[in-house]
Amino acid sequence: MNRVLAPFISLMIVPSFAAADVELSFYGGVQSAPSSDISIRDPEIGDDDFSQEWEGRSFEAPPYYGIRATQWRSPTFGFGLDFAHNKVYPKDDSLPAGYEVLEFTDGLNTLTINAYRRWTDLAGNITPYVGGGVGIALPHVEVTNGASETFGYQLTGPAATWLAGASMPINDQWSVFGEYKGTFSSNTADLDSGGTLEADIVTNALNFGVSFNF
Repeated sequence: MNRVLAPFISLMIVPSFAAADVELSFYGGVQSAPSSDISIRDPEIGDDDFSQEWEGRSFEAPPYYGIRATQWRSPTFGFGLDFAHNKVYPKDDSLPAGYEVLEFTDGLNTLTINAYRRWTDLAGNITPYVGGGVGIALPHVEVTNGASETFGYQLTGPAATWLAGASMPINDQWSVFGEYKGTFSSNTADLDSGGTLEADIVTNALNFGVSFNF
């Protein structure tokens, strides 16, 4: 997975060190996911199409979290890189017959390049912002059905994210923030028994975090 991440990280690191206004953000929170349709085509499992109910279990290890690097090109506009470690577990007793495991819990990772618009000190020292971007999904795919067992990280397709929140400074370098953040990923995963799993998954999160500015 490091070989996949490296080109995206380099896009952010090189211009960031030349910039005067760079922000590193770390966040966690409560993340959920609505039901999604699953399509499996596999010589061992067979052909399956069903709707799967998900839950996030944000605080179970490994917990839901995210890391963001933003380069503010002006007082109002910025761009950057956002990595989110999303999680989706099947709700209890919701898996179809034959499936022992079907989840993305380590996790349903997304890496996106985002653009941001902020309104500095719009209400006192509170700065609202919005953002969005596109990138890739890098989930840890876990599927077990009979003799078919898949367990590992894969590059499964495109991803997108959107967010809105507000930040408040603590001092000249540190600030805190809260936000809503959604993600969409269109996943086509390879199964070790020779087939594929397809799923479009949305996650929703309420995040709280801290940023360091330099």
